[in-house]
Amino acid sequence: MQYKSFLIKYAEIGVKGKNRYLFEDALVAQIRHSLKKVDGDFVVSKESGRIYASAESEYDFDEVIEALKCVFGIAAICPMVQVEDQGYEDLKEQVLAYVDEVYEDKNFTFKVNTRRGNKRYPVNSEQINRDLGEVILNRFSETKVDVHKPEVMLHVEVRNKINIYSRVIPGPGGMPVGTNGKAMLLLSGGIDSPVAGYMIAKRGVKIDAVYFHAPPYTSDRAKQKVVDLAKLVSKYSGPVHLHIVNFTDIQLYIYDKCPHEELTIIMRRYMMRIAERLSEECGAMALITGESIGQVASQTMQSLAATDAACTMPVFRPVIGFDKQEIVDLSEKIGTYETSVLPFEDCCTIFVAKHPVTKPNIKMIERSEESLQEKIDEMVETAIATVEKVWC
Repeated sequence: MQYKSFLIKYAEIGVKGKNRYLFEDALVAQIRHSLKKVDGDFVVSKESGRIYASAESEYDFDEVIEALKCVFGIAAICPMVQVEDQGYEDLKEQVLAYVDEVYEDKNFTFKVNTRRGNKRYPVNSEQINRDLGEVILNRFSETKVDVHKPEVMLHVEVRNKINIYSRVIPGPGGMPVGTNGKAMLLLSGGIDSPVAGYMIAKRGVKIDAVYFHAPPYTSDRAKQKVVDLAKLVSKYSGPVHLHIVNFTDIQLYIYDKCPHEELTIIMRRYMMRIAERLSEECGAMALITGESIGQVASQTMQSLAATDAACTMPVFRPVIGFDKQEIVDLSEKIGTYETSVLPFEDCCTIFVAKHPVTKPNIKMIERSEESLQEKIDEMVETAIATVEKVWC
């Protein structure tokens, strides 16, 4: 069956108060943007708690569903038949036609679930359920009613028009992107940070991203890998403005001036400082990282505290309590895993200490950074001034 309409359900938005319309409008805009990427013409509209996407031309069903599955704020996608209210007897015939066309094999159990949004409709919901169940049983003798665990739940919504559907496809949930501000993602070529960006975007946050590149110690293929990851994340978050920072001179300077066991922490602190500066310029209000407690030496409690002390913005770490397999599973779900494991490293082993400190003392770290004072501010300004910007 070629469905002409889709009912888009949301969840969290429904508990909003007087500003709910703002979230609904943002979701409508995101749906329109997503459907522009697929073949076909669609009209997206809303009415009192319902959002509809209606096809005005031929389209590929699977392509549309995949596009809608990437829109945060959608709880469920329901392919439906929408008909004009032409009387109660006509409703019965429309439901019979729907069942006949959608289900070639009629040997199933079912339940009718009616919602009467139009309270002026002359028959109440319970009576509609009984009457529709009766006509289905009479027309299709193979069917059976099961009100507890039906194989088919037939939904009928009586509103200005009548919506008939039985398939409910889960959406990604969350909140529409852009309804909760903007944040800057520290994006590497690894598995964790793209997942972190996805999870924050799911909460309605618009994301930009920053990648620290170290040529010639890291290759152009490593940089392209990060660009590709940003594009994959952008399927869910909307366009990502990727800032590529040349970090080589700063890394070499830290390597030359600071204790090697503190290299990772001090380099990370300068990455946070630069990311914060770029965030201020683009209007982001927080930083996002893919750190998980205890995963590596730079992600112990003490190391994270030392890193946070270098900036004033809040730092969001959405995978902080995940183990590695949980992060891998989510990266596979969102389609970033295969790119993340490509063998193009985004940091060179020359900058990784053999025995990194796992419980850094912030005062000692700050004392070590004093040896950088001669040139580090100028180098940071140069790195910020020469940022390469890529739209993904």
